[in-house]
Amino acid sequence: MIIERLREDAIIPRYQTKGSVGLDLHSIEATVILPGDSALIGTGLRINLPEGFEGQVRSRSGLAAKNSVFVLNSPGTIDSDYRGEIKIILFNAGKEAFYVKTGDRIAQLVLAPVHIEQELLLDNIREDNGFGSTGL
Repeated sequence: MIIERLREDAIIPRYQTKGSVGLDLHSIEATVILPGDSALIGTGLRINLPEGFEGQVRSRSGLAAKNSVFVLNSPGTIDSDYRGEIKIILFNAGKEAFYVKTGDRIAQLVLAPVHIEQELLLDNIREDNGFGSTGL
């Protein structure tokens, strides 16, 4: 896997402990998420996954437990042919506004192998389209 910064202030994700499975993803922007609302938050990163792998974007348990904030479509999927910026959809299920600061750890990325039947593949160049670019 290759991780590329799209902005200088983007933080390359890393494992926090020796036994961690998820790489922490950080916000590159500050925003406020009101109760019952969601926000699309940039990480300033893109990845080049090897064919046969996906990136799973998952909630951070601390954010969910302490603030009732979680990744709305968890686990979100980053396909191996997606080359756009990794963005996180955070939802605030709490009763108070949640403040995201630049550099905050907002989600985690887990790499997972997948099996794809070759005859089901379509000739499709996605480039950097995402978030529903292949249909509903």
